[in-house]
Amino acid sequence: MTPLNPSTIFPPNSQTSKNQIKVDLVDENFTELRGEIAGPPDTPYEGGRYQLEIKIPETYPFNPPKVRFITKIWHPNISSVTGAICLDILKDQWAAAMTLRTVLLSLQALLAAAEPDDPQDAVVANQYKQNPEMFKQTARLWSHVYADAPVTSPDYTRKIDKLCAMGFDKVRANAVIAALSSKSWDVETATELLLSN
Repeated sequence: MTPLNPSTIFPPNSQTSKNQIKVDLVDENFTELRGEIAGPPDTPYEGGRYQLEIKIPETYPFNPPKVRFITKIWHPNISSVTGAICLDILKDQWAAAMTLRTVLLSLQALLAAAEPDDPQDAVVANQYKQNPEMFKQTARLWSHVYADAPVTSPDYTRKIDKLCAMGFDKVRANAVIAALSSKSWDVETATELLLSN
């Protein structure tokens, strides 16, 4: 196989820094990269920095890269557990002319405009459709906790602290946050879920 040219994978462009996206090499043969995107403005993800694992197949650019979120995120089209992404250009709508810049900008656009009718995470999609305000607050909290975004919900933070004070220590904070998020922030049903695991 011919080594990949760095400009083929990620052509330079002044918009890259303006849109706050970047890609770093993980290994020297360009098959594994680390991407980062900023949460788009006027979304629950604003102010967050989201890390992505990018694996370049030998058949690139004829086949899409394999991309997943490393940073935990609450979004209908991204698994809150694995970081797997449901995005057409990473599957059947890929074209050889696309670049990693296209992928990262498309992921930023996805954060700004979810597709809840084509979800990767059914629990998140249900919350998005049934209770949009709770979804926004939950997504903001996850952005604060996992992506260092500045905004969070004091009410939700109190509920996390309450469960942690009940014996679910900070080591299990991820499980506490996931349980509360999936149980519509109801402390009682989240406690039952945590105790059943």
